[in-house]
Amino acid sequence: MKKPEPINEEIELQNNIYIESDTDKKGVITYVNDYFAEISGYSKDELLGSPHNIVRHPDMPKILFKILWDRISRGENFHAAIKNMAKDGRYYWVFTDFEPLRDDKGDIIGYKAARKKISKHVTQLLDPLYKKLTEIEKESGMNESLNYLNNFLKERSQDITIDNLLENIHKLY
Repeated sequence: MKKPEPINEEIELQNNIYIESDTDKKGVITYVNDYFAEISGYSKDELLGSPHNIVRHPDMPKILFKILWDRISRGENFHAAIKNMAKDGRYYWVFTDFEPLRDDKGDIIGYKAARKKISKHVTQLLDPLYKKLTEIEKESGMNESLNYLNNFLKERSQDITIDNLLENIHKLY
């Protein structure tokens, strides 16, 4: 399925309604709730069996997804602010909580993500950073993007890491 061209129009999410999905260990979608299908513009049939990056916006830095996959594949939860893209090219920002799904033996069999609306304040702070990281990745690769991100956070506060970025977003600027 061909990805749409992004357009600069935001989809307004409802408060306190979660966009939910499950994937297998490779990130292939195995479950979506109705709200995910509604917001993304894809039917459930289009989403199920597709890689989760079907909704990835090109403004999102690849390094954040590498960090995310590193964490959840080790069995750790991960929280992130993510800009996604709907089927029609519009975008929506979400606060996402990723967690591993485990079988009876405790082995990871997939991942669950629950997303909700995130404040404009947070997205306005993160959008320029994400665009800068994406630009660095295109020019110099993901390692340079990670170096920039770590230095960016360290310059603002010794307390801010990628793991607690959202809790400390007020310290960025």
